[in-house]
This record gives sequence, C-alpha cells and structure tokens, in this order.
Amino acid sequence: MKGLLTSLITVLTFTGLQAQSLPAAPKLVVGLTIDQLRTDYLEAFSSLYGEKGFKRLWKEGRVFHNAEYTFSGVDRASAIAAIYSGTTPSMNGIISKRWMDAATLRPVNSTDDTAFMGYYTDQTVAPTKLLTSTIADELKIATQGKGLVYAIAPNCDAAIFAAGHAGNGAFWLNPNTGKWSGTTYYGEFPWWASQYNDRQAVDFRIAGMTWEPVFPRGMYTFLPDWRDMLFKYKFDDDRNNKFRRFIASPFVNDEVNALAEEALNKSSIGMDDITDLLALTYYAGNYAHKSVQECAMEIQDTYVRLDRSIANLLDVLDKKVGLQNVLLFVTSTGYTDSESPDSGLYKIPSGEFYLNRCAALLNMYLMATYGEGKYVETHHNQQIYLNHKLLEKKELNLTEIQQKSAEFLMQFSGVNEAYSANRLLLGSWTPEIYKIRNGYHRKRSGDLVIDVLPGWTIVNENGGENKVVRHSYIPSPLIFMGHSVKPAVIQTPVTIDHIAPTLAHFMRIRAPNACTSAPITGLR
Repeated sequence: MKGLLTSLITVLTFTGLQAQSLPAAPKLVVGLTIDQLRTDYLEAFSSLYGEKGFKRLWKEGRVFHNAEYTFSGVDRASAIAAIYSGTTPSMNGIISKRWMDAATLRPVNSTDDTAFMGYYTDQTVAPTKLLTSTIADELKIATQGKGLVYAIAPNCDAAIFAAGHAGNGAFWLNPNTGKWSGTTYYGEFPWWASQYNDRQAVDFRIAGMTWEPVFPRGMYTFLPDWRDMLFKYKFDDDRNNKFRRFIASPFVNDEVNALAEEALNKSSIGMDDITDLLALTYYAGNYAHKSVQECAMEIQDTYVRLDRSIANLLDVLDKKVGLQNVLLFVTSTGYTDSESPDSGLYKIPSGEFYLNRCAALLNMYLMATYGEGKYVETHHNQQIYLNHKLLEKKELNLTEIQQKSAEFLMQFSGVNEAYSANRLLLGSWTPEIYKIRNGYHRKRSGDLVIDVLPGWTIVNENGGENKVVRHSYIPSPLIFMGHSVKPAVIQTPVTIDHIAPTLAHFMRIRAPNACTSAPITGLR
C-alpha cells in the first residue's frame, strides 16, 4: 500500500510538471548598460521625463533600486566585464581600463592585442585579456554558433567585453574620426555597419549639432547650489576634440540607437526562434568628464535626453521584434567621474596624496633596511609593484617585505589603509578586504594596494587627471522588462553578479564558467 501511494504521488508530480508549459526563450535579449547612471538622479529629475522612457520602465519592469558591485575600484571596463561574466576582476582579470604590465613595466589597456587589426581605426584590440566566459560566449556554445551577438557602445572596452570572446561583432565610435569601429578578431566588418559609416556616420552631421537645454531654465530646479547657467555647446567648435566631446555627451546615445536600428533592420538579429543578444551601452556621465559642480544643468538635461533615447529604443524594439519577444535589462556601471575637491570654506578635512613620492620614500626605506637596490619597480593607480627579481637575488622573503612595506606606508598622511598582496590573498576575511580582494587579480595587480582617505586628492604627477577620493555609496538601478517579466519595485539590494545567471535562466543556457551566483527568482 505504501509503495502504491509513493508511485501514485510520483506519477501525479510528473504529470503536473508536464502540464506546465515552460515559456519559450526570448527571441532577443537586450542589455542596456548606462555608464554612470544613478538611481538618485534618475528619481530626482523624474518630473522632466515623458511617459515612454524611464516611467515606462518603472511601470512595466521589475525594478531593483539598488544594484551593488561587490568589488572596489569599479570603472567602465571592469563593470561591463563583471556584468557579462557574472564574476569579479579577481576571476575575470579585468581589474580596470588600464593596469601596469609587470613584465614590461608599462601601462596596458584592457583591450590591447596587437595580433588583430582594426576596422575604421588604428586600434589593435580584442577580448583576449578577459579570462572567463561571458553570457554571450555561453549563448554561442548553446546554439552552436547560430545565436547572433552584437555589442554597440561609445567606447571600445564596453563594446568588446559585452561581445565576449565569441560574438559576431563589437562596435565603438572612433574618437578621432566619428566612424563606427571594429576589430578583425570578430571576423569581417558587417556590410550594414560599413554602409552606415559611408553614408550616415556622425562625422557628416556633427558640424550642425548644437547642445542646448531641452526645456526652459526654470524647469531645471535640481542641484540649485551648483552652477545653473544656461549652456550652448557646438561640438565642431573644438576641432581637435569634437568627437571626444560628442562621445562624452548624451547625443552619443542616439548614435548608439541609430546603429542598433541598422542591425535590427539589415541583419537577422531577433528574427528567428534562436535567441540573439544585443548589448548596448549609453552614457549618462558629466559632459566632457567635468565635475557635477561645473555642469549641474547639463546633467539634468542629460537625463532628459537619456529618457527620450530609452523611449526611442523601446519603440524600435517593439516594432521590429515585439517587446513580448524581448528580454531587456537596464543597469549602470556603478561609478561616477571624479568630483572637484571640497571647498575649504566648509572646513571638511582634505589633503593631497602623491603616489610618486610615496613610492620613492618606500624605496629609500627598503634600501636603508636591506641594502642598495631598486626595490620598488613601478607604481600605478594606488598600487605599488615590487622588484621580485631583486628580492630573489638577495634571498629576501616576499611576504615579509610586503608586510614591512605596508606598515611603512600606513605612516603617510592621507593613507587610510595599506594592503599587501599576501594579506589580500591569504589573510582573514573582513568586509573591507572582501571588496578589495574581489577587485584584485594576483597576476595583474600590485604587491601593495593603498586606500586613500575620503576627501583627499590623489595627485597624478605624470600629467593625468587628479582624482578626489569618495567612499560614499552610489545607488544604481537594475531593471528587467519584457518577456514574461512581472512589474514590481524592489527596495532590497541585489548584486550585479546575479544578472548573468538570470539571463542564462531565461535563455535556457549555462551561466558563464566563473559565475557562482544564483539567478534572481520570481521575475515572471
């Protein structure tokens, strides 16, 4: 009787499972990463929006107010790599846009690869420094190469890390010519992208482009304590930097949309039952990378134009593919450009930190302790690289040198904490070390990582931009919309590493090979 009951329950269970028809995988997955998008700005400027952009996302999407990155030192390159790989720089290797190559003692770009030529650019780039698979790669494997993958972004790193190792194409704007560029790594440059470059690219139109506020001055009532002067920018006025200024303006988002529409019109993406991926990146940072204090009205107008770009994108997707067939996710890169130093008027503690001087004094200390030699090989981006060959020659213990160096660095004004590689990799867990450890790669990061106090300015003595340190949390949204997603607004924080496995769940494919997070449940 007991065996019969068990068998009956088993039959009923499997019959119930068969009766539940699983929803089909989406025809098209669209990833929209908005560089430097902030939830607080998005909400603060909401009275300026129409009904078809952000407000539509809020009404029809599953909105997570706070999407957090689980590693420190987030920038555009490391953010995009983390989103699509579902893991942190400690695994995927993309610790930042640029890092120091310990072998050559030269900074390298995260996308550099001289084995591949460029289309419409002299850049030689590829995703070969990305050490793990991405959601795009897994889609290609699952569909035996039939699923199409295109990535379109204002900047090279965003396009390449979104397209992954196996994509069909990555496209970014050449900052010198305004043409859409690509790399031979992905094979031939698509005819429709070449046709767009030859007939409609932004270099044909930029002379007539002027950026002025969409609305009258009185409607921009936010950030009132900062500059609120009316502005008028003609990109062509600065002939040497006109395309760089265009790329760091909201106008670039419409250009991304234009090439995306070309792909939807002239390629077969989203046209069959095999899932395809279209990865887009917008820009929502400050104009020409100025501080918010310098362009308060510009940032408000940027969000107004961003709202319209999103509305246009949703309209195109609905017409070409049907939003019921599209799974869209929208998120941010989770960082902002450096701000201006706080005015001394308010007596907020601050100072200037010079990494050059810090590295030189550390070398003098090690010479005094262990004898003549160049112990500090080089430094870059708050990291110091020690001379391992010299330490081996002198038969010195690397762990001991790292520890003594960290203790010495802690004495400097402006240093909050100094972490040795050994402490990060093998030391005890703390919340602060957890995030720094996740952003640290043992073969690409330095022997010492310096955490500078908030409010202090890191002075770049080699002619680059100075950076004001802020540890304050930047709220970033994560929104899913379209393909069977039920609308809701969620205040509970979620981490970025959940995006890739959630997409994999919808697409019915494997998650990327270094992604250990579970999918977000209850979306449909």
